Amino acid sequence: MENTVTFTEKTNAVKDDNITIRPYFNPEIENMGLERYSMTLHEGVKHTESVTCLERNGIRRYITGLNEFSPDVKKLPTKEKAAKVKEIRQVVSQLEKELATNIIDVNDPEFWSKVKVVRPDNDDFWEKVNVSVGNDPVFLDPSADPYDLLKLYAIRAGGFSLVAPSLEAAKLNGKYKFYLDERKETIQERTKVSKIRNKALGILSDLYDTDKTKLLYITKLLDYNSTQYTDSTPIDVLYEVMDLYVTGDGAEKSSEKASRAFIKSSKLSNKDLQLQVLVKDLLAANIFTTKTDGYIYHRDTGAKVSTTKEGVVEYLKNPKNDEILKSCKEEFDYLMTM
Repeated sequence: MENTVTFTEKTNAVKDDNITIRPYFNPEIENMGLERYSMTLHEGVKHTESVTCLERNGIRRYITGLNEFSPDVKKLPTKEKAAKVKEIRQVVSQLEKELATNIIDVNDPEFWSKVKVVRPDNDDFWEKVNVSVGNDPVFLDPSADPYDLLKLYAIRAGGFSLVAPSLEAAKLNGKYKFYLDERKETIQERTKVSKIRNKALGILSDLYDTDKTKLLYITKLLDYNSTQYTDSTPIDVLYEVMDLYVTGDGAEKSSEKASRAFIKSSKLSNKDLQLQVLVKDLLAANIFTTKTDGYIYHRDTGAKVSTTKEGVVEYLKNPKNDEILKSCKEEFDYLMTM
């Protein structure tokens, strides 16, 4: 007897908004100008996609997130694998009961041979499971709607090429235009950036009160034009430049990257900061010059130093090169008083 499965979906208006498929856009990545309007697709456009099906050696398997024999489950540590298998069987048993009135004991040794509907190779069933997404959020209610429960597990497993399993995954992989927003996880991802930014701003405030020299060196190190900042630069200018930098409105447009760079720089000693800034300034002033062979040379002595700025810093740290370091510090001190 053929199994008949009927899905009755709730409208978005009555669904819980704790789990949502939302459009993802990166304002720094060009998308036909839509990024300027916080849009992923043109108004009124929707994309519909079915669950991804993989075929290997003539065997078809859908990426459902409900297959205890999938590679992702097999590679889990023993305890995690056992817990995941138990979870999958409980969900599959629930769905079989709701969709096909098929009662299966999760501990039955013949469990998968008794699954009728949500088997990962059931073409007739899975090819009809799809998501339809646009600029408006799509609300899922997996606790009440079996269809939404299927979508949830498939998205988490990467079963839809359009929808990332999380906001973090969408940020890491530029292919996604949508992401699964499970409120708790998404808030954690968003607050992660806020926390790192606030930490950087706290350090900035402390430096303003206690160490102008370090703040000067950090500003010179992180801003594009380091030579514009000298000993006479007002501390309020330094504060403002780094405040804009940390919030993503300076040389680095990603607030998270900028904050991490600022915090990393603040952990360096003033001596190490000064040496890095010295090299940066003297490269800008052509005291160190890069020639056609790719090497950086010291202008006055003709010394062949390195192929990178980092290499120049290490070169100057070597006691054998103290005379060149002394000359470089004199040049740097002169630039800092200009």
